[in-house]
Amino acid sequence: MKYKNKNILITGISGFVGSYLAEHLIKSEANIYGLVRWRADGDTPRHIRKHGLGENVTLLSGDLLDQGSLSNVIAKSKPDIVFHLAAQSFVPRSFNYPGETYSTNTTGTMNLLEAIRNQNITPKFIFAGSSEEYGLVYSNKKQYSKFIKERGNLFPEPEKIPELPINENNPLRPMSPYALSKVQGDYMVRSYFMCSKIPTVVSRAFNHEGAGRGSMFVSSVIAKQVSQIKNKGIQEGIEIGNVNSFRDWSHVEDIVKGYCLLADKGVPGEVYNQGSQRTDSILTYILLAIKEINLNPIKIETFKNGKSVIDPLESDKSKIFDIHFNKTKLDALILNEEISFNLSDEGIWITTEKGKIPVYFNQKRFRSLEVPILLSDTTKINKLGFKVENNLSDIVKDQIHYYLEN
Repeated sequence: MKYKNKNILITGISGFVGSYLAEHLIKSEANIYGLVRWRADGDTPRHIRKHGLGENVTLLSGDLLDQGSLSNVIAKSKPDIVFHLAAQSFVPRSFNYPGETYSTNTTGTMNLLEAIRNQNITPKFIFAGSSEEYGLVYSNKKQYSKFIKERGNLFPEPEKIPELPINENNPLRPMSPYALSKVQGDYMVRSYFMCSKIPTVVSRAFNHEGAGRGSMFVSSVIAKQVSQIKNKGIQEGIEIGNVNSFRDWSHVEDIVKGYCLLADKGVPGEVYNQGSQRTDSILTYILLAIKEINLNPIKIETFKNGKSVIDPLESDKSKIFDIHFNKTKLDALILNEEISFNLSDEGIWITTEKGKIPVYFNQKRFRSLEVPILLSDTTKINKLGFKVENNLSDIVKDQIHYYLEN
């Protein structure tokens, strides 16, 4: 799409993804407007400063829960395209503050759509959904039986096991207030297309990371602690929760380009996955971060119970879930149920050429309901021309160096 002289409104422009998106769009000579909350101190949000947006964007004060302010923002920006990214997006916080999450993510989305509908305009509307909407996805029958035994029932029941890779028709089983709020927003924006002819498109983006990611997210928790090892020595160690969880991690710059592609070629009323079509464990993320500071992991072993893996980062390209994707030897073992790690292990020693690094398991960092694995099928958006340009090592590198430089 040619964006020159187009009016583009980005909600959440001061956030992690919104600032990357604005920086990307500045080069296209579009007229960029950003919705930001009014600040009593008058200070410019840090992501806007970091990305040098400055005079290249027009910031408009407003609040997703204030219908009047949104009407004012729409009237001033007269958007041709709306990227709706603003949300309460931290899953653990949504358990502690579900009302805040529902209000911002669901009611806020409705208020924005109503502000658009009431002014009789029909901008292309890209809604930032989430892979968390899929929630509990079954990778094997043993996992399914265990859940049924512990919880008693499941809705909707799986039609096949494994349910991977995840395409847009997979069942939605949200496992957090955040995920549920995104399911509600997802259906809402598609309803506005059907009922009000606003051309809405839903992106269900899988995990996306990069320099500047919020410090509370697991990839940043890891990167920050590993940067401290670089600065202070291996005795510092790492504290983490469930290392068996698998995520489909993308670089934020790839996701931003995907949003723009959907604004250009996405079919209104449709849903598109965005992801890398690979899955990696949190433990692999830790090991790659250790490798990035020139401490090559040659072995891992648990504090207790005698579990160990030699050369855990060795490449494995074997077929799993009926597809081939690059993964580590460690992750192949976990996915094939040959090894797993739990609280009774207490932690893991990572052996490097320069000594051992302790990884401590912290029970407080475990979710009450954990999404065990996410692996995207991005065939639908690939047909529009989407291509992944960064791998997991690129993401880890950017995050580690962000903390080392700051």
